[in-house]
Amino acid sequence: QVQLVESGGGSVQPGGSLRLSCAASGYSHNSDYCLGWFRQAPGKEREGDATINTISQVDYADSVKDRFTISLDRARNTLHLQMNSLKPEDTAMYFCAARIPPGRWLTCGPRGDFTDWGQGTQVTVSS
Repeated sequence: QVQLVESGGGSVQPGGSLRLSCAASGYSHNSDYCLGWFRQAPGKEREGDATINTISQVDYADSVKDRFTISLDRARNTLHLQMNSLKPEDTAMYFCAARIPPGRWLTCGPRGDFTDWGQGTQVTVSS
């Protein structure tokens, strides 16, 4: 089973930046995978922000394009989410998730197709 541990959340003013990290373990380095970042605000459903697959294809939600960047440090098995130009509406619990193996053609698919989840890290954006 894949273990995922997030870190890097905190409080920041609007326009600020944060870098989230997710340490991943428990899967074969030879496996194909999808890894992603999701958020859940109070009273709202969990939604996807960004995903990355084995061949580094990335996908972003429209709301975070040009502001967030997902990346994977394969040497350290650590997934990152660089968040810039943060807005109050970005306030949420952020979760790292994995789908191993991914879908056909290495597609990541929707939130429901991710099978392993971390505990989350809180991000608060306010002045």
